[in-house]
Amino acid sequence: MRAADASLSPSPRRLWAVVGATGTGKSDLALDLAEALRARGNPAEIVNADAMQLYRGMDIGTAKLPPEDRRGIPHHLLDVRDVEQEAAVAWYQPLARSAVMDIQSRGGDAILVGGSGLYVSSVVYDFSFPPRDPELRERLERDLEEQGVAPLMERIRALDPATAARVDPKNGRRVVRALEVLEQGRATYGAALPEKPLLWQADTRVIGLHVPREELVARLDARVERMWESGLVDEVELLRERGLRRGVTAPRAIGYAQALGELEGRLTRSEAIAETQALTRRYARRQVSWFKRYPELVWHQPPVDVATLIDD
Repeated sequence: MRAADASLSPSPRRLWAVVGATGTGKSDLALDLAEALRARGNPAEIVNADAMQLYRGMDIGTAKLPPEDRRGIPHHLLDVRDVEQEAAVAWYQPLARSAVMDIQSRGGDAILVGGSGLYVSSVVYDFSFPPRDPELRERLERDLEEQGVAPLMERIRALDPATAARVDPKNGRRVVRALEVLEQGRATYGAALPEKPLLWQADTRVIGLHVPREELVARLDARVERMWESGLVDEVELLRERGLRRGVTAPRAIGYAQALGELEGRLTRSEAIAETQALTRRYARRQVSWFKRYPELVWHQPPVDVATLIDD
């Protein structure tokens, strides 16, 4: 082989993770990266790690790329759940890892992209989830409905104060899951990034997208307004007919909960938009805090030279 041809040789099969706050351009970067890898002989494919993009029909409010905008790059784990079904990270992890290994077995690089921190972590890092107990879960959900969240939080504090300190008491589903785990005799609540996370695959690159706070806030506020202009309320009305209200996860998504509030007369349109903007800004802060804990992460500010990423 001539020396000039060496740069065209396929590189080792990698797992890439493109992470960061919502609205930073992760989807576009993942596509740019996939195209650049393919140009070098690696048939790269994308695996979704956005919890709400798992749902069929949740498109406008999740900024899901329509098929015609995916540049011919195969995407995995989009539109795989109905809105009345629960999307749990313990369910997602084996599916995402299977998709990654399938891509790699066919000679390609897998690009994991999304801002759902726990979903990304479940693939990138080597940790497992505690088992589920459907009967216990049903009993705890009944307790939550009859007693409210406060008594369940007290039970968690009695069993494990450290778990109680990191479970959001406003999130009844998380409270029930934590108590389900603890009552099975587990010492800690499993759905958290380990103190010293170990990579699932050694050849993993974690790319973080960072946009200055002031610029990101303006982007996010404008994005929410575009969601309403693009027909989010109509989308939610259709999803409500498909069982959105019966869902556990989907109806609580930022934007979707507020559009439901508008449809049901609990919020005016201006109130729904303002509440969605505030929650989106708060969520973006939490995402950045989560990803800062990744020791392998290297932050980049758009625009990103993907050739440099590949050559590093």
